[in-house]
Amino acid sequence: MSGILWNLLFFIVALGILVAVHEYGHFWVARRCGVKVERFSIGFGKAIWQRVGKDGTEYTIAMIPLGGYVKMLDERVDDVPPEQKDMAFNNRPLWQRSAIVAAGPLANFLFAIVAYWLVMVMGTPAIKPVIGEVAPQSIAAQAGLESGMELTAVSGIQTPDWESVNLQLISHIGDDEMTLSVMPNESAGYTVDKSLDLTTWSFDPEYQSALRTLGLTPYSPEITNVIAQVIEGSAAEQAGLQVGDKLVSVDGQTVDDWSLIVNVVRAHPEMMLPIVVNRDGRDMTFSLTPNSREQGNKQVGYAGFAPQVGEWPETYRFTLQYGPLEAIPAAMDKTWQVVVLTAQMIKKLFTGDVAVKNLSGPISIAKGAGMTADFGLVYFLGFLALISVNLGIINLLPLPVLDGGHLLFFGVEAVTRRPVSERVQDIGYRVGSAIIVVLMAVALFNDFARL
Repeated sequence: MSGILWNLLFFIVALGILVAVHEYGHFWVARRCGVKVERFSIGFGKAIWQRVGKDGTEYTIAMIPLGGYVKMLDERVDDVPPEQKDMAFNNRPLWQRSAIVAAGPLANFLFAIVAYWLVMVMGTPAIKPVIGEVAPQSIAAQAGLESGMELTAVSGIQTPDWESVNLQLISHIGDDEMTLSVMPNESAGYTVDKSLDLTTWSFDPEYQSALRTLGLTPYSPEITNVIAQVIEGSAAEQAGLQVGDKLVSVDGQTVDDWSLIVNVVRAHPEMMLPIVVNRDGRDMTFSLTPNSREQGNKQVGYAGFAPQVGEWPETYRFTLQYGPLEAIPAAMDKTWQVVVLTAQMIKKLFTGDVAVKNLSGPISIAKGAGMTADFGLVYFLGFLALISVNLGIINLLPLPVLDGGHLLFFGVEAVTRRPVSERVQDIGYRVGSAIIVVLMAVALFNDFARL
């Protein structure tokens, strides 16, 4: 329950920040264009806090934190006194109305740049993307990739760490080919390009790793058979296993690497397994009954212990950090990469290259907010930047209930020299609302299916 409340708290915090940024974009430009703003609201429904500013705007925080709005003076909505007609939104020039509407998504993009700038100035610990193993006959093996190579770029985009690599790999879902730039070894002073044939590549981003489905395993230090952690209340603790125990055999199979232990445990949910460990120089036998948890469409076993892992080579570890000035173009470039990736994913969602089941809703966002908050401020800022870009892109979709729909109508007005009729706008709002409701329903269904 505490985990749910934690996720909910940071979901509200994250959404509140992003909605405030978006609506402030509309508000700020509207005021600069001489439009009277009657209400600035974060959330919907009954107000839990409000006050009227010296500028005459009513500032409100409402109970339902799932959005917000800026209510501007508009003759199409209310009666406007003659002396205030020039301050009505509908009476402003077309370019000003367009600027006011576009300012919301633009504010989200600017916020993402600022958030990524803070992340880059604060710095994050990172690992160089060095290949550990390449699966035989895999897509990666056929392209000539080998163990020890360092991935430096994906289709021309620099990838200093594994996060960057994964971000760019996901952008190639549904593509026919991809180019990886690699450094043959740590001492090499040059890179070579490897072309990957992706015509047979398909995977479920929810449950599968893009790297592993290509046949790549990241380098990691040696994993021993010695237990380094036993989670409180887990099946491992209940069985009597302790930190420092060296696993000798599981279910009668001699343990030669940790992956064997994982595979056996996963294959036996709620089933008793004899497990032999060496403790203080002598072998001891215990009965382990892995807990069961759902993954995909099946139940897998979970024991609740972790192994000792060797030290990372110092040359592989670094802090990804920039100075205040050099972080500015880096943050802008990162934001642009996420904008392009998000736009590509939306396009591939409609073309069928990305499955509809990968669409996420507020529950997944809440879980992401809680998890990144656990890791620290720098990761939470990165999460906010990512969601802010998504919010900006989605609001630019040409659906009449969104900012992009209003901009579409303004574009038609610019060509025809007259506003789109209210009847056409009304039909557009109805269709747009229906599409949004359907997408939200699908996203919520996917969220509940992942629980």
